[in-house]
Amino acid sequence: MKADRLLSILLLLQTRGRVPATELAERLEVSVRTIYRDVESLSAAGVPVFTERGRHGGINLLPGYRTDVTGLTADEARALFVLSAQGAHSDLGLDGALGSALRKVMAALPAPHRPAAERVSERILVDPARWMQNSQNSQPGAAGGPDLGELQYAVFADRRLRLRYRHSGTPAPVEYTVDPYGLVNKAAVWYLVADLHGEPRLFRADRVLTAETTEEAVRRRAGVALGEVWAVLREQVERMPKDVPARVRVRRGRLDMFLRIHGGRVTAPPPDPGAGPAEEWVELAMAFPAVAAVRSLLAFGADVEVLAPPAARRELARAAAEALRLYQDEVRPHQDEAGPQALGCARTTSP
Repeated sequence: MKADRLLSILLLLQTRGRVPATELAERLEVSVRTIYRDVESLSAAGVPVFTERGRHGGINLLPGYRTDVTGLTADEARALFVLSAQGAHSDLGLDGALGSALRKVMAALPAPHRPAAERVSERILVDPARWMQNSQNSQPGAAGGPDLGELQYAVFADRRLRLRYRHSGTPAPVEYTVDPYGLVNKAAVWYLVADLHGEPRLFRADRVLTAETTEEAVRRRAGVALGEVWAVLREQVERMPKDVPARVRVRRGRLDMFLRIHGGRVTAPPPDPGAGPAEEWVELAMAFPAVAAVRSLLAFGADVEVLAPPAARRELARAAAEALRLYQDEVRPHQDEAGPQALGCARTTSP
């Protein structure tokens, strides 16, 4: 819209001083001719704007023409610009709105606070995605479900939602009609917080196959806010069963990588990876949410061994046997070829 573009030009000029028309056109995605027409409109409205020709020319405001936000501290200004690095606004389709809002804030900041606020985006980067997570697949809707638009609409319109939802480990989707409280972004994953039959429930947005806003008004519990419901649900999730303790030994040469991946499960200070030969074994105390979780250690092959408990060793043995059955046709020919040679060597070296 033209009004928004005129305001953006004004705020950019207040922030930057002289700005070439070509740069304004590029940033606002219009032609240079349109920028000059907008400058004429600003001038006609009483804004003291003028142009300078030449190699170092551009569009200027008369000195002193600005509005300060009084009382905003340097730390408050930096905090606002850290917000722009969080990434949640991208999922909600608010990239453009946030950029526009930050330009307005920057233009209105007291001059002494501007450099610190500008440096935040150059010095602070927040990447909310977990390690080894494909950013495209981590977004709601990437697996075929809806984006957050319909969920947002129901939340703000105070309407009930009809969902087709796929639970973890169950192939068939389930249909629900829920009463939404709001959306929560937790560790780069979006959740819908809602009541189902009057009880608080948590729905991962990327498991919602379809979402439809109904005409029925939402039926939230009286006096209950999103923050309260989220606190209850978060406590339920974090109140996990007692972890299974385990003793594991790792070859020192692989310890550094092992700790990068599984360090969160190590329950005692680990040894220094570089304090001995690579083939040396080092022991670690670990904890797993379930015995079956030790299967993740198979990625390290023969460089990691679970020493205890026996149930964890049996679990890994079963997992290894399952993998062997899948690939036994590939293993058997090599064993047959090597067998006679190996037996011959054994005979010549036996006493």
